[in-house]
Amino acid sequence: MKIYTKSGDDGTTSLYGGKRVSKNITRIKAYGDVDELNSYIGLIRSYNKDINIDKQLHTIQNSLFDLGAELATPPEKMVLANGKPRLTCIIKVQQIEQIESWIDAMQEVLPKLKEFILPTGSILTSTTHIARTVCRRAEREVVTLNEVEEVRNICLNYLNRLSDYLFVLARYFGCLDKNIETPWTPNE
Repeated sequence: MKIYTKSGDDGTTSLYGGKRVSKNITRIKAYGDVDELNSYIGLIRSYNKDINIDKQLHTIQNSLFDLGAELATPPEKMVLANGKPRLTCIIKVQQIEQIESWIDAMQEVLPKLKEFILPTGSILTSTTHIARTVCRRAEREVVTLNEVEEVRNICLNYLNRLSDYLFVLARYFGCLDKNIETPWTPNE
């Protein structure tokens, strides 16, 4: 299979189902941000040495592909004529519940958060904070998409919970590295 098709040379791309659209529409931006987030998760995995966290991140990367596939599918293509979902790779409530359980487990070993902290620390901690901000951007873009075309609310729930996970994961990595969190000190 060739990687280059030249079909996008005019600034368009295909959605699931074949419809050609401009590469700068909100739907493309939304799943592009999800793709960027997935790449940052891969970067975190390349620095991470914890096997259990790597398994979690691997699961998240697969879920982000599910989310990307769903976002690349126009609403009219989401359901078959018989009413069943066209895609089997869609975000499910179990994926959100899994993330919540991972957050809860990490928070068991973290000190209570009493103030805002700066996104700093080791390369792994800082990279995880960057992934969190990319996740927030993806969430905002999906919100924007939902204002013009219906997006299942669970997609937004997933991204919101994932950004929480990434925040806690950054703190967890800092704790493992014995980094002291830097509190925000507002300028007076």
